[in-house]
Amino acid sequence: MASVKDFSVEEKLVNLYRLQKVDSSIDAIEILRGELPMEVKDLEDEVLGLQKRQTRIEEEINGITEFIDEKKASIKVSEELIAKYEKQSENVKNNREFEAINKELEMQGLEIKLSEKHIRDANEELGEKIKVLDAAKKTIAVKDGVLTHKKSELEKIIADTEIEEKELRKNSEDARAHIDERLLYSYDRIRNSYHNGLAVVTVERDACGGCFNSIPPQRQSEIRLHKKIIVCENCGRILVEEELASAPTKK
Repeated sequence: MASVKDFSVEEKLVNLYRLQKVDSSIDAIEILRGELPMEVKDLEDEVLGLQKRQTRIEEEINGITEFIDEKKASIKVSEELIAKYEKQSENVKNNREFEAINKELEMQGLEIKLSEKHIRDANEELGEKIKVLDAAKKTIAVKDGVLTHKKSELEKIIADTEIEEKELRKNSEDARAHIDERLLYSYDRIRNSYHNGLAVVTVERDACGGCFNSIPPQRQSEIRLHKKIIVCENCGRILVEEELASAPTKK
C-alpha cells in the first residue's frame, strides 16, 4: 500500500473511476440474477416442508388403514364365535346354559356393530385424508416444476457469467490495491448509501451524473484541475470529468 501514497490526485481519480466501472459491472451481473437465488432457496424450503407434510399424511393414512384391518379382523373373530355359540345352543341342557350362550351371542353381535361403526368412521376419515394427500401431491408437483425452472434459469445465468464475474472480481481487487484506505472507505460508504451503487460519477451536461443536480462552472473548473477530490454538494458522490473517466489507468 505504500506506493499508493505516491499517486497524484488525477491517478487516484482514474483508479477510483476504474473501480467504479468494475463494481458496476459486477452489480449488473447480480441484478441479472435478481431475486433468483433467494427464490430458489425459498422454494427448496417450501418443497421440503410440503414433502414432510405429505409423509405425515401418508403415515396417518397407513395408521387408519391398519385400524380398519384390525376391526375387520375383530369382526371375523366375532362371527366365528357366533357360529360356535349357535352350534352349542343346539345342545343346551338347561336354561342357564341357554341364557349364557344368548348373552355371548348378544355381546359378539354388539362387538360386530361397534367395529362396523368404527370402520365407517375410519373410512370417512380415510377419504378426507386421501383428498388432502392428493392436493398435497399436486401442490408439490407444481412447486417442483417452478423450482426446476428457477434452478435451470439460475444455473444458466451463473454458467454464462461465471468466468466474467470471476475476472471482474479479480479486477476489483486489483483496482482496490491502487487506492489508499481512506479513499476506499469513503468510496464504500458512498456506494453503500445508494441502491445503484454509484459512488464515482462523471459530470454530464454541467450536472452530476448521479443525482443530476446542476454543478456551478467554478466547481467544474476545480474538477478539471485534478488538484483535489471533489464531491457533489447535493448527493456526496465523487465527481470526475468525462475526459478523465475515459483515460487509461496510470501506473
